[in-house]
Amino acid sequence: MANIGYIQVTRRCNQKCRFCSNPEIEKDLSFDRAKEQIDEFARLKYRGIILTGGEPTLLDELDRIVEYGIGKGLEVRVITNGQRLSDKKLFRRLYDSGLRSVHFSVHTVRNRLQGFLTGKKDSLRHLFASIQNAGRLNMMTMINIVINKYNSDHLDEIVITLTEKFPFIRHFIFNNIDPTMNRVSENPDTVAKLTDFEMSLNNALKYLQKSGYSFRVERVPLCYMAEFAEYSTETRKIIKGEERIVNFLDDKGKIVQERFYHGKTDVCKVCTYNSICAGLYEMDTYYSSKELYPLFLDPAFVIRRVLQSD
Repeated sequence: MANIGYIQVTRRCNQKCRFCSNPEIEKDLSFDRAKEQIDEFARLKYRGIILTGGEPTLLDELDRIVEYGIGKGLEVRVITNGQRLSDKKLFRRLYDSGLRSVHFSVHTVRNRLQGFLTGKKDSLRHLFASIQNAGRLNMMTMINIVINKYNSDHLDEIVITLTEKFPFIRHFIFNNIDPTMNRVSENPDTVAKLTDFEMSLNNALKYLQKSGYSFRVERVPLCYMAEFAEYSTETRKIIKGEERIVNFLDDKGKIVQERFYHGKTDVCKVCTYNSICAGLYEMDTYYSSKELYPLFLDPAFVIRRVLQSD
């Protein structure tokens, strides 16, 4: 198993993304509390941890947390919006602490749209500078893309532009928007239908697969990515029997995810992928069960491919 844990190190942020799942509050994780959480992941023999927020680079002690996690034998990654890491000195400080893997959150490669979605006009300029800095430091560079109504028609454009501009990028993660307990309630215009992004997501995945990039997709039912079922985060965890622990800084506290199933409807019962598909997240609340349809494919191939991979 390759369990990866999450630690929120701050809930402060320097952007105001329209669909943020963890909106800003003035709260930071203390170094002592971070050590306790890291010690637990090490004791549970997790492979690594992802430091998230808010915006982690706003935390002055981020480098100490990275260094402590690596000292415990964990792979440590940071998810960032890339606004502060355009500063080479700050990036170097994190590199010197041992950080070698970073996820950049990219909403689009269209400048005005990125500014609109983040509430920061020069967001894309700083983000691109930060990604370039990661390349100069030979970091393991990954891209997180939240699928939303505004980028649903050009997910393929995003990955093609990024891989051409930054060929050192190695991995992409697509997360269908999480509409619960976040700014989506204020901005319901950001939620896309499954059919809105089906074509551009599949074009993006075909391009990445053909070009030799690795990728994962979360909160997308397998009927909308049948050709790429083995790359579904939930499907992989279901097949491998993995768990995920997330330590939040708000009232949610510590959440242990051991089941990765969402909503199912009647068509799911006849779908041959039913046992390995998570179903539809927030079904019939934000996403309609009427968009689901059954597949009649052999799941054994997917199971075999997942078990043979890392």
